Amino acid sequence: MINIQNITKRYGRLEVLRNVSLQLQKGECVALIGPNGCGKTTLIKTILGLVIPQQGHVEFDGKDIRGEESYRRQIGYMPQIGRYPDNMNIDQVMNMVLAVRKEDKIKDDLLFYSFELNNMKKKSMRSLSGGTVQKVSAVLAFMFNPDVLILDEPTAGLDPLSSEILRNKIIEERERGKLVLITSHILSELDDLVTQIVFMHEGQILFHRNVNELLENTGERRISAAISHFLKRQSSD
Repeated sequence: MINIQNITKRYGRLEVLRNVSLQLQKGECVALIGPNGCGKTTLIKTILGLVIPQQGHVEFDGKDIRGEESYRRQIGYMPQIGRYPDNMNIDQVMNMVLAVRKEDKIKDDLLFYSFELNNMKKKSMRSLSGGTVQKVSAVLAFMFNPDVLILDEPTAGLDPLSSEILRNKIIEERERGKLVLITSHILSELDDLVTQIVFMHEGQILFHRNVNELLENTGERRISAAISHFLKRQSSD
C-alpha cells in the first residue's frame, strides 16, 4: 500500500530523517511513536507529499508519488491542530471542503452526528473549543471514505466519550480493510486498537513490530509496558 524507501531529509545541517524505510499495508492500524523531534511529523508530511526528501522515495499502491497529486484523494488526514477560517461556521467549512473535493462518493457523516456537530453547525469556528475543532478535523478525515487514514494525535483535546466514539470508528475502519496510521503520546489509548508499532528515534526507525508478537516476546499485557521492556532490553544489549 505505502512503501517508503531510504528516505533522508535534511534542513541545513539538521538531519531529520535518516535512511528511513517502511512498508505499511491495508488492514493494519499502525502506531507511529517516539519522543518529540524524532521525525514523526516530517515522515507523515513526506507521505502526504508536503515534504520533499533529498534521498529516497515513497510509493503509493506501487506508484512513485513524486509529481503526483491524485493519490492524496485516497488519504484522510487529521492534523494535530486543525486550522480553519475563523469567520466560517461548521456547516460552511463542511460545504467548502465538499465543493473543493467534488467527490461522487456518498459521504460518511457518522462522526458528524455521533459528535452531535449537527446541533452546533451554525457556530463560528472562532467560538469553538479546541476539542470541538478536533471533532471537525476528525469528521473531515473520515468523510470521503478514504483507503488510508493518517491521524496525528487524534484524541488530543477530546473528552472521554468523544475519544471512545473516535476509537470505535478507527477500529471499524481497520476491520473494513483500511490502513490507519496514528501518532500518539498516550500509549494507553493504543491497547486493543493498533496492530503494529513503529518506534522512531533521532530520525531513524528503532523498531517495527507486530503488537501481538511484541506483547508475547516481552511477556507484557499492555503496549506501553511492552515498549518500555523492549527499549530497556535493547539498551542493555
